[in-house]
Amino acid sequence: MDKQREDFINANTGLVHACVKRFKNKGIEYDDLFQVGMIGLIKAYDRFNKSLGYKFSTYAVPIILGEIKHIFRENSTVKISRSLKDLALKINKHTNEFVMKNSRSPTISELSKSLDVEKEKVVQALEASQPTVSLSVGYSEDTEMIPFEIAVDEDYDEIADKIALKQAILKLSDEDRAIILLRFFKNKTQTQTAHILKTTQVQISRKERKILMELRRILG
Repeated sequence: MDKQREDFINANTGLVHACVKRFKNKGIEYDDLFQVGMIGLIKAYDRFNKSLGYKFSTYAVPIILGEIKHIFRENSTVKISRSLKDLALKINKHTNEFVMKNSRSPTISELSKSLDVEKEKVVQALEASQPTVSLSVGYSEDTEMIPFEIAVDEDYDEIADKIALKQAILKLSDEDRAIILLRFFKNKTQTQTAHILKTTQVQISRKERKILMELRRILG
């Protein structure tokens, strides 16, 4: 490995750590996941094309996550703890009640506060089950795309979450993406969204549930 390549990869290992943290306590040792993630980081460096105009982190994170998820697909012995299953059920129940009352999904912080559980545990329970997904990132009126400009001093965990979410949303159809943008980025109610898209609140509700489940699947 040449010096420039080695220095660049060493300077970006934080991306790998951020990705690996998404899979803590899932049955595979942290160091093993980190080594696999590093393979993804090296692949990303070797394939990255600066002329495409986006940041290295935007390109690298999905590749790193892909390498990590691959090892889980090969390991069928990963088990979900009973406590996480129980917490997931509580989160699902609370989320449904919250949506009925507020016409939107709760954020991770709101779930953590309401259930008196650490944010990390909430995230782990969401990842270990199939509850409603909370989307709590910013939206800009200046672009039709979902902007995730990552500041240099921003926490790597937040970077990984934002990039992974962006990649997942971009895989949706135009109609499904419009629903997500209106509901979770512009904070429109289901009724307001239905009016804008010239459909009914019932249709938006049904589609929203399916879209969120699809995003949950993509995010793995």
